[in-house]
Amino acid sequence: MQVMLGFISLTLDDRWLPKSVICLRDYNLNKFAHDLLAGITVGLVALPLAMAFAIASGLTPQAGIYCAIVTGFLISALGGSKTQIGGPTGAFVVVIAGIVAAHGIDGLFMCTVMAGILLVVLGATGMGTAVKFIPRPVVIGFTNGIAVLIASTQIKDFFGLQLRTVPGEFWLRMKALAASFPSWSSQATIVAFATVATMLACRMLSTRIPGAIVAMLGATLAVYLLKLPVETIGTRFGGIPSGLPHLAIPRWHAGLVHGLLGPAFTVAMLGAIESLMSAVVSDRMSNDRHNPNLELIAQGIANIASPMFGGLPATGAIARTATNIRSGAQSPVAGIIHSLTLLCVLLFAAPLASYIPMAALAGILMVVAYNMGEWREIPQLLKLTKTDISVWLVTVALTVFADLTVAVEAGMILAALLFIARVANTTTISRVTDDYIEDGRVHILQDKDIPYYATIFRIHGPFLFGATDKTSLITEKMHQLPPIVIIRLRNMTAIDATGLYALEEVASKLHSAGRTLILCGAREQPAQLIHQAEFEEVVGRENICANVQEALQRAEDVFEGLELKAATS
Repeated sequence: MQVMLGFISLTLDDRWLPKSVICLRDYNLNKFAHDLLAGITVGLVALPLAMAFAIASGLTPQAGIYCAIVTGFLISALGGSKTQIGGPTGAFVVVIAGIVAAHGIDGLFMCTVMAGILLVVLGATGMGTAVKFIPRPVVIGFTNGIAVLIASTQIKDFFGLQLRTVPGEFWLRMKALAASFPSWSSQATIVAFATVATMLACRMLSTRIPGAIVAMLGATLAVYLLKLPVETIGTRFGGIPSGLPHLAIPRWHAGLVHGLLGPAFTVAMLGAIESLMSAVVSDRMSNDRHNPNLELIAQGIANIASPMFGGLPATGAIARTATNIRSGAQSPVAGIIHSLTLLCVLLFAAPLASYIPMAALAGILMVVAYNMGEWREIPQLLKLTKTDISVWLVTVALTVFADLTVAVEAGMILAALLFIARVANTTTISRVTDDYIEDGRVHILQDKDIPYYATIFRIHGPFLFGATDKTSLITEKMHQLPPIVIIRLRNMTAIDATGLYALEEVASKLHSAGRTLILCGAREQPAQLIHQAEFEEVVGRENICANVQEALQRAEDVFEGLELKAATS
């Protein structure tokens, strides 16, 4: 018996085989050369980020490096994604800092192990797809809020402020930073702004240039050669110890378990959300399809192992995954090489890290916070229903001003209530009249001829978060589709922001493949939201039709235009 997983035909048992094993079946020297270059590149990119995330979380810089080495290796070796890179990420910074402040380092290590166990259970029980039941406004609210919090924690080092302790609560933190602003350092500020400018310049020149490592090396050389009086890793932490990470089983305090259940759930959910989002990005860029359950099991094992080497919680890192693919990665071997690259840096170049200025790491994290914020999604969200906007605002507010654990829990509750409300609104009772029967004739398919140059897909039922992955039926065999694809929405009773985003993804993929998408027959609620969100700009106003009869006529016009263009070219 066989199942289709992406573009690879696999036996049933292969569902639980890591992608590293599957990819080795046709591995060769050429692929290894690409993986070697990509692994070294992303390893160097991960170095400053790993240190910056650890410092922002209230730990030593080596904790971030240890985490990146251990979890990066395990996630690539055991995971269900071909090019995913795992390690510490910005999503965990705020929650880690809160756990350390409340329960200490031992509490953090316990929480990470508990979260890892939860992730393994989620993956082993086939719940890897359950993460899709979180609607897009909630996910964007999380990322917006976390980005704001990360940026606020970097203001002290960005401007070189003299502040002994930075409060954990947002308002108290901003108040303390404002009070200490007269102590700002012009040298630290220049270093931080130069770091940001360098990263932006590298991105403008080429996405292949590792801006973070270029900016960090430039800032470090400038501070060292010019003898600038700014704080460095060496002056704050005494440098980074060289040598292998030491294996040590974390101490288990039974009394902390109850208090850590909420934070562990938060870490597990954030890890699952970000790792699967990163895996989806990896799929789009590398034309693959990840195994979500196997990916969560690998993430769980990595998080169980990380505290044993003094590391942080970890998940899939979207920016590093994208860098890995752009650098030519062909398989999970690139992720393993990324981990070994960091290990070599730790063994042979650790003393040099003491010269890295804190202002440079703060500048790098400011750019990371901006990149992870999903700010471009906000204008689109504001075009949606008041319900979607209110869910987003509540999630952002709770993330920033309350607690990330509360925000995750509230987001899940809002998602459930939103789903119930939208499904309830799809239930209608109406009398069948002669006009009703007559109006429906243009929508039925039974008496319509579907031409060879077009195909019709239909969406039946509510197209809400949790159901949007079904669009893979349209896109997974793109090369077999005719030039015109019609999606019939007559039986789609409702749609939300996540559903709209999924349709936009389908339209984008079809357009990239040189195909035309036509939507037809949308009912009142979907039609209103499609218009409100200005979806006409995505597919073209002329490609949104009132019924299937009109859509087939539009398909004929499009095909005639294609034939005419081909004849004259």
